[in-house]
Amino acid sequence: MIRSISVALGILTLLAAAPAAAGPPFITDDPEPTDVRHWEIYAFGDGQGESSSVDADAGLDLNYGAIRDVQLTATLPLSFEHDRESGWRGGTGDLELAVKYRFLHDEKSGVSAAVFPRAFLPTSTLQGRGRAKLLIPIWLQKNWGPTSLFGGGGYEINPGSENRDFWQEGAAVTHDFGNGFTAGVEIAHQGSDSNGGTGETDAGAGVIVHLSGIASLLASGGPTWADHRTGYHFYASLGLNF
Repeated sequence: MIRSISVALGILTLLAAAPAAAGPPFITDDPEPTDVRHWEIYAFGDGQGESSSVDADAGLDLNYGAIRDVQLTATLPLSFEHDRESGWRGGTGDLELAVKYRFLHDEKSGVSAAVFPRAFLPTSTLQGRGRAKLLIPIWLQKNWGPTSLFGGGGYEINPGSENRDFWQEGAAVTHDFGNGFTAGVEIAHQGSDSNGGTGETDAGAGVIVHLSGIASLLASGGPTWADHRTGYHFYASLGLNF
């Protein structure tokens, strides 16, 4: 998802403020934590595919504002795979646990930054026995009224005999058009996660439609390029903020 972290961070630092929506439904994350003593819950489905092959997840993304500038996150997925030979298969996915800490929040300039380390625990029954992984990223954001530019990236520690650690990075721009409608575009990249593998680049567009009350509908999608092949990625969720 996410390319040279120094380039992404440099762009965000040089670009010079009420916050616009960020994070879901985009691959690229943002530094804004959930409000203190509030929940953000997403019932989601996402995945990527190429031709008749699809890898997808469905589940709950739980975010809680524990204290000022700190968000606790847990993602509980079910995983699904499809290919021409085997058809559909399903099972539990890897449990994700994360803590977002916003260490910079300058309301006057509209600039914020956060670290968001995320652990991937090997609970998948579909992929078989694996090892825990750790993503260590930094995310930055700059707001101009209803418009936000956010992005950054990090390094994923990916142990295993055929695995390799890799960088991921990305950037996104969103705009709040009013009447409960926000839209944006992004570009993201991740390096190869295995020996002999290749990295992948994703481009996409996303929308957020705020419904009455606490609910929102979120969706995004676009092409994925890897090893001279073109596939696709997608995300959809019902979000609750209370």
